[in-house]
Amino acid sequence: MGVPAAYRTPDRIGPYTFDGTTALERVIVMEELAAADAGVLVASPGPLLAGVLVQVLGDERQQAWFYERMAAQQLWTCFALTEPGRGSDAASMLTSFTPAPDGGVTVEGEKRYIGNAARAQLAVVFGRTAPGPFGIGAVMLDTTAPGFTAHRIPTIGLRGLMLSAIRLDGVAIPPEQVLGRHLSPSRRGMWGFIRTFNLLRPAVAAIALGIARAAWRYVNDNRRDLTASERHDLDRLRCRLDGTRRLVTLAASAVDERPEDGHLASAAKLSGARLAIDATTLACSYFGPGARLEHPLLDKLARDARATEFLEGTSHMQLLNLAHATVAGRLDPRCGSEPTSPARAPA
Repeated sequence: MGVPAAYRTPDRIGPYTFDGTTALERVIVMEELAAADAGVLVASPGPLLAGVLVQVLGDERQQAWFYERMAAQQLWTCFALTEPGRGSDAASMLTSFTPAPDGGVTVEGEKRYIGNAARAQLAVVFGRTAPGPFGIGAVMLDTTAPGFTAHRIPTIGLRGLMLSAIRLDGVAIPPEQVLGRHLSPSRRGMWGFIRTFNLLRPAVAAIALGIARAAWRYVNDNRRDLTASERHDLDRLRCRLDGTRRLVTLAASAVDERPEDGHLASAAKLSGARLAIDATTLACSYFGPGARLEHPLLDKLARDARATEFLEGTSHMQLLNLAHATVAGRLDPRCGSEPTSPARAPA
C-alpha cells in the first residue's frame, strides 16, 4: 500500500482500483488493520511517511529511485525528523547538511524516536543548510551508506513500530538524492513536512480508532452480563466510534483536496488519540482490578492506545493548530467533503 500506480499494478476490488496513495484510502484500510492488530500494521514494510514526503518533494527521477525499489521487493522505510531533546521542532533542529562541491550534502547529527529505523533499508532525513526556516531540507538515503547507524529503543506500547535512535556521521548524499532541488527554498523543507504530517495525521487517527474499536469489541465478546449502566457506557462509546470515524474520513477527504490545510487532520488526530485512551480505559474497568493481568489482549490495546498520543504530534500541538485555524477563521464545523470511496466494512 502506498506505491503509486505508475510503479505497480493497483489493487482492484469490484469496479474500484486502489493504490493507497490518498489519505482517504489510507484511513479506511488502517482502521480495519488496526482493529485487528495495530502492532502488526506499523511493523509492516512499506513507504509510509517517507513515501508521502517523496511524493510531496521528490522530482520524477527521485520518485522513480524510491518507488521502483519499493515495488521490486518488500522494504522498510523511516522518516527521520525528531531529535533528542528537541522533538519535531524544526526551528531547533541541529542535524546539519554541509554542501558538497558536486551539489550533494554531507549529513551530521542525531535523530531519535524514529519508527522502523533499525530495520529500514531506505530513509528520508531532515537537516539544515543554514539558520531559519528556508535553511531546512530533506534527503533520501540508503541505510547501508557509510556513517549511518541505528539501534532500537525499548518501548512498552506499539513495540512493532521499533522506535529507534539514529546517528549520522558524515553520511555523503549525492545531489540526485537531495529532495526538493527542483523547488523554491520556501517549498523544500518546512513546507514539505507540514504537508506530509497533514496527509498522515488522519491515518494515525484511523489507527487510534481501530484500537478503540477493538477494545469495544473485546468487551462485547467477553462480558455478556452487563448492568444497565455498563450497557449505557458501552453504547456511548459506540456513538463516539461512529462520530470519530466520520471526522476521520472528512479530514482525509479535506487534506486530499488541500494538503496545506490541516486543521481537520489535527482535529481527527486529537479526537482519535483521546478516544483510544478512553476506550481502553473503559474496557479495563469492565473486568475488575486485575483486568490487564488476566486479559493480555486488553493490556496490549491499552499500551498501544497510549502510543497514539505521541505519533504525528501530541495533543498540545494539535490544539495549537486548531487555535490558529480558529483565529484565522478557517475552523468551520461544516467544512470538508463527503468521501467518495466505497463504504468500509461494518464494525
